[in-house]
Amino acid sequence: MLKDAQGLEVTTDSPEAIAAINRFIDQILSMGNNPEVIFKAVEADTTSVIANAYAATLHMLAETADGPTQAAPYLKRAYEYCDSANEREQLYLHSINAWVKGDIDQAIAYQEEIANKYPPDLLNVQLGQKHYLDLGNKQGLLQIVEKVLPANRDNHYIYGMLAFGLEENQRYQEAEAAGRKANEMNRCHPWAHHAIAHVLYSQGRLDEGIAWTESVCDVWENSSFYTHNWWHTALYYVDKEDFIKVLELYDTRIWGTTANKKTALDLINAISLLIQLEMAGVDVSYFHEDSDAADAPGKSIASRWEEVANSVTGHIHEHILGLYDLHYIYALARVGRDEWVEQMLKSLQSYAQTAKPCVQKAWSEVILPAAQGMVAYAKGEWATAAAFFKLALPRLHAVGGSDAQRDLFEQIYLDCLIRTKENEQARQLLEKRAAVRDHVPSIQRELARISSH
Repeated sequence: MLKDAQGLEVTTDSPEAIAAINRFIDQILSMGNNPEVIFKAVEADTTSVIANAYAATLHMLAETADGPTQAAPYLKRAYEYCDSANEREQLYLHSINAWVKGDIDQAIAYQEEIANKYPPDLLNVQLGQKHYLDLGNKQGLLQIVEKVLPANRDNHYIYGMLAFGLEENQRYQEAEAAGRKANEMNRCHPWAHHAIAHVLYSQGRLDEGIAWTESVCDVWENSSFYTHNWWHTALYYVDKEDFIKVLELYDTRIWGTTANKKTALDLINAISLLIQLEMAGVDVSYFHEDSDAADAPGKSIASRWEEVANSVTGHIHEHILGLYDLHYIYALARVGRDEWVEQMLKSLQSYAQTAKPCVQKAWSEVILPAAQGMVAYAKGEWATAAAFFKLALPRLHAVGGSDAQRDLFEQIYLDCLIRTKENEQARQLLEKRAAVRDHVPSIQRELARISSH
C-alpha cells in the first residue's frame, strides 16, 4: 500500500496511479485547469477505489446536468472494489455517492467524519466547504477548516480555505492575515488571492483591492478561477464608477476569453456584471445600429446580453444551485425570451416540489420568489420586483454562493426602492451599506440624492 502526497494511505500498488492522484489533488486545491489528470490514475489502476471516486468527483465539480450520469460508471466500479479499500477511501466514496444522489446533508456528514479521523485530507475539506457554501451555512464553512488546522499548519492550502471561511463570517482582519500568509507560503494560490479580494471589497478598500488583484493576476492564467478573480477585480472598478475599464475587463477577461465552453461560474460572472453596469446607467451593447462600428470585424449587431442569453438556454432545467438559476432567468428575461422564461419558471416550480429535504424549503420559499423578482426587475416592474425580494432577502443565504455574489440581489432591491421612491427604506439600506463600505462613490452619491428629496 502506498501513500499520497498528503501522507494518507491509498489502496494501490501503482506508483503511476499515486502520481496522478497527487497531481489531481493539487489541481483541485490550487484551482488548476488540468484536473483531468485523474483519469490517468484510473487507467493505471482500474481497481483503485479512491481514483474512481476522484474521477466521479471531477464530473460533479463540472456542475452540469449530466454530471451524475457521467460520474455513475466510476462510482459503480469503485463500489465493486469497496471492500478492499481502507476506511477513509470508503467514507470518501460514500460522500461522493451521496452528492450524486443530491443528499448534500449526508455528503457533509461523511466529510465531517473524514475531517475528524483523517485531518490531512484537504481535498475532502475543500469539498466540505463547497457544500456548506452551497447551502449558505457560514458556520460550517469555517468550522470544518478550523477542525483540521492543527494538523495542517505547514500546508499553504489550509490558510486559503481558512481565509475564505473567516471572510464569509465577517472576521475580515483575521481573514486577510490568513490569506496573506497563504500567499507568502506559495504565491501561486488563486483561492487565497480570491479570499483577500473578498475582504478588500467587503470593506470598501477599492484602490487596495485593485492593487492586490493586479499584483497577483499573472498566476491566474492556468487557473479555473481566471474569470472569477477578474470579476472580483471588475467589481472594484464598478464601485469606482470607471465603467470603461469594467467593459474592457468584461470583453477581455471575463466573457471574452478563449474558452469556448462557458462554465456556470463564467456565466454568472458575466450576468452579474452586466446587471450592475446597467444599474449604473451604462449602455452595455457593443454599438448602436447607426454606429460606424457595425462594420467592425468579429462583432455582430447582437448585444452582450444576447451572447450571454444564448449560452444560458441549455441550463434552464439544471437547477444545480439557486444562485445560478437567478442569474440565468434574468438574462433570458432581459432579452425578451418570454417562452424560455415561462419554461424555466415552471421547471423551478416543479423542482421546488421534488427537491431533497435538505434544500426543499430554500427552493420553494426563497429561490422561487427571488426568480420571480428577477423576471419582474428585467421587465421594469419595480414594485413587483421589490415585493418579491422583500420576501426572499431575509433568507437569501439559502440560494448559495458568497456574500459578494449575493450582494447583487440587495443592490437590485435597493434600485427598486429608489425607482419607486421608497426613499426612507432606501436610505436605511444605503446607510447600512455605507457603515461597512463608507468610501464607495456610488453609495455616497445615492445617499446624497435621496437626502435631497
